[in-house]
Amino acid sequence: VLDFNKGRLQNLYWKRDGCALCSGNSSFVCLNNQDCAIRTSSCKNHGGSVDCSLGIQLAFSGTDKHELVFNSWYEVTNLRQYSLYGLYSNLRNSLTSQYSKFF
Repeated sequence: VLDFNKGRLQNLYWKRDGCALCSGNSSFVCLNNQDCAIRTSSCKNHGGSVDCSLGIQLAFSGTDKHELVFNSWYEVTNLRQYSLYGLYSNLRNSLTSQYSKFF
């Protein structure tokens, strides 16, 4: 989360979700009781079934130079469902599967 005050960056916060999402799933491991991580062996490029593409979401909070409030930090949880890589892969697969019989 990028935190602004009067349009100037004041802080950068790294959101930690804890390990609740990865407990009980053998594809994931909890690091330092703070963060979930995907086991390398679970990644598609290592024979697993998990897409291990890197994804970074940014959110912001605070005020602009005119002291108008802008916030998106509350949407961070919702951002996880979106992935440009996933969208591109799905589109590419959709298009290539339709035309594979021609090539």
